Amino acid sequence: MFITGPLQAQDNWQELITGESLDGWTQLGGEAEYFVEDGAIVGEAVPDTPNSFLTTNEEYGDFILEYEVYLDTQINSGVQIRSNSDPDYRDGRVHGYQVELDPSERAWSGGIYDEARRGWLYPLAGNKKGGAAFRVGQWNTIRVEAIGSTINTWINGVQCSRLVDDMTSEGFIGLQVHSIHDESLVGAQIKWKNIRILTSNLEEHRTTPDPQVRQISYLKNELTEWEQKHGWRLLWDGETPEGWRGAKLDDFPESGWEINDGVLTVQETDGGEATGPGDIVTRDQYSDFELELEFKITEGANSGIKYFVDPDLNKGAGSAIGAEFQILDDENHPDAKKGVEGNRTVGSLYDLITAKNLSVPGRGKPFNGVGSWNKARIVSEDGKVEHWLNNQKVVEYDRFSQMFAALVAYSKYQKWENFARWPQGPILLQDHGNEVSYRSIKVREL
Repeated sequence: MFITGPLQAQDNWQELITGESLDGWTQLGGEAEYFVEDGAIVGEAVPDTPNSFLTTNEEYGDFILEYEVYLDTQINSGVQIRSNSDPDYRDGRVHGYQVELDPSERAWSGGIYDEARRGWLYPLAGNKKGGAAFRVGQWNTIRVEAIGSTINTWINGVQCSRLVDDMTSEGFIGLQVHSIHDESLVGAQIKWKNIRILTSNLEEHRTTPDPQVRQISYLKNELTEWEQKHGWRLLWDGETPEGWRGAKLDDFPESGWEINDGVLTVQETDGGEATGPGDIVTRDQYSDFELELEFKITEGANSGIKYFVDPDLNKGAGSAIGAEFQILDDENHPDAKKGVEGNRTVGSLYDLITAKNLSVPGRGKPFNGVGSWNKARIVSEDGKVEHWLNNQKVVEYDRFSQMFAALVAYSKYQKWENFARWPQGPILLQDHGNEVSYRSIKVREL
């Protein structure tokens, strides 16, 4: 339950706006104007300056934060939490978790963005109810609960984000005025009032999460309590090859797949398909399932995640046969320009369906880039299959539809009878001769 009335001294809430001054705050980054007016902090956009942040002088670890915010209809903003500015990191640029304020049609207010670091951690692509909670051009009440590795957000009483991440445990709070590139936005304002924070007795004030809001976790090779309750299990324990074998072997490859510091890496060979240590597959088979993992590619790399695999179909040269979530450096690997209209690019259903941003049509594909960790998610239920890249949907299809059959008939898979319509199959990680790393591989059966 939100505390929306006068602050109670016995609850130990601390007001972060005191009087008509900005005492206790320091501006970092750009040169937007900040001032206090009628008890609210006002941020005003100015041209030709980077993102600006009015930051608290005090740092906070675990807390519950509440504030009201009013946003002009066209300017993006956000509130930084557990954020920092270090001289050794990008010349002091503000970085860390940001509770988004998004007045665009995308409507991801209340989502969590990792400013100047990893990008979107919790977009609202899978939470339409949360996306509809923010009212542009009106005052909105926002609540943020950052306790341990969990960060949950609500707007006007509707839960938006449910994140688990342990990268940063404390830092300042910052009010952002975004850089602008449109002269019509000069002078646009964001207003914050009734900013208050609680740092003790947090469990007594904690809000019960909405059970319909999906939790997204970035813990490495570890399941959260929520994931365990919802049937998730680790497909890889982060330390041994248990549960996996070579696609054309009885056991795990003796070399070529390296396990080190919680990361599973297929090592560089000659760039050929399964010409090195070979693909690896799970010993268990799956039909209706949800799979999630993180992957990181090197420059020019190629690999893939296959599902509904039949390892017995191809005992000769090349990779095992199955539907494939393509993993590729689109900019530097020649395969990106082959196939049909990009259907061999990252996130695509390889050689069949091109990955596009289906969560926000018209926006680019959400790839974090070479050398960064990316999250892949595959959902298969009752024949309906989805590919998600960094928590945004990029492919959807029905594997039993006539359209899918037609796509297969004009692809490299046409010679495999009933391709990807088999009742079940193992999960496969592909060796394509390039160095690619995986971690946090987990699955639940639906």
